[in-house]
Amino acid sequence: MIISISGRPGSGKSTVARALAGRLGLPHMSAGDFMREMAAERGISVLELSKIAESDESIDREIDARSARLEAEDRSLVIDARLAWHFIPGSLKVFLDVGDDVAARRIFGDHRGSEAENVDLEATRRSTVARAASEAQRYRSYYGIDYLDPANYDLVVDTSAIDVGAVVDEIVAFIRSVR
Repeated sequence: MIISISGRPGSGKSTVARALAGRLGLPHMSAGDFMREMAAERGISVLELSKIAESDESIDREIDARSARLEAEDRSLVIDARLAWHFIPGSLKVFLDVGDDVAARRIFGDHRGSEAENVDLEATRRSTVARAASEAQRYRSYYGIDYLDPANYDLVVDTSAIDVGAVVDEIVAFIRSVR
């Protein structure tokens, strides 16, 4: 079983995916880590890499190829990646939603070194909104899909007002209900 966790920036994808993987005793993979690694290799921020990716589709293609290869490996895992639901069609697809202000507070509070543009809360809010818009536009252009459309997912959870444990509980309950 592969569980793909998608969602808006700051929705808790990585945190929830790690906690869910731990609860279920499964390995965890993250496309966000792929993106941060690629940005660091180039000596730029994630937002800068997202902007470059608007005209250089090889960046998204590399991340997507890494995700797609996971289904072929025929193993159980939890992956957080915006498009894992699309590239791993046999996965159980979860989308985490979040309001812009909550997302900005979370991202700013993480002090991600690879996201140097997040100098204060308002700058983080602007860069988070810009990043989400950039990604949505690219995915529509490259693949003709809208990753924000809840119809693409088996389960949608708004994480704005609940903690990680409650989100994981909701996902685990859903998994049990569909098994």
